Amino acid sequence: MSDRHPLILLTNDDGYLAEGLNHLMMALLKISEVVVVAPDRPRSSISNAVTLHKPLRVECIRAGEGYIVYSCNGTPADCVALGVRVLCPRTPNLVISGINDGENVGDDVIYSGTVAAAMEGAVHGITSFAISIATLNSTSKQFHYETACEVAVRLSQYLLREQLPMDSLLNVNVPNLPLSEIKGVAITSRGRKRYVGDLEMRYDPQGRPYYWRGSERPVIENVDGTDVSAIVNGYISITPLQTDNTNFRLLPILAERFKNLLQSSL
Repeated sequence: MSDRHPLILLTNDDGYLAEGLNHLMMALLKISEVVVVAPDRPRSSISNAVTLHKPLRVECIRAGEGYIVYSCNGTPADCVALGVRVLCPRTPNLVISGINDGENVGDDVIYSGTVAAAMEGAVHGITSFAISIATLNSTSKQFHYETACEVAVRLSQYLLREQLPMDSLLNVNVPNLPLSEIKGVAITSRGRKRYVGDLEMRYDPQGRPYYWRGSERPVIENVDGTDVSAIVNGYISITPLQTDNTNFRLLPILAERFKNLLQSSL
């Protein structure tokens, strides 16, 4: 790889074989060299988890003109750390996570391995974004990867020129529509999508109970100005996030309330 060209580190939480990742890699090769470091199997909903108690193993899957693909037995965050610190020939200009099959909006952002990988890029001081195809209100049985790829390439071209502030990242959700049907771009806040429902209890052959998650259903509130609202109305949602999740609004309130916390006269 040449150090004269931009370098993008590409990852995901669906594994190196995921269709969205491979479509995006080919699209990005038009503007940059690409190093892919992705999980060796699906690792969805694993958030920012990192591997501390077992070896991280990496395998070079294939390489070609301007790209190389590695699989890793770790998490999406592990993949980014390995890519930045070990596998990339130089510091990447950009970290991209995706393309995820399905939106990452509302509470998804808390659990998403896709978003977590982009956050890991930001932790390393590199401009980063996560990109997902949102299927809210979509009737298509196929993912419009070509639309999300076009959005990712255009956004990458901009971010290669104009980097984000330190500790910032973008969460991008693209409606599952042809590009011609996208109504525009909306800069949004994180919306309201939560999951409700009981955990299912089952019994193993010895009669011992265990629990199975996955049957919860999403509850979505269409609030103006949010990622959910943008997607429902056919707009690309770009939500700025940050690695510092301090609730600054509470700082002065708690400072007043807790100033006498250790005194007996509470």
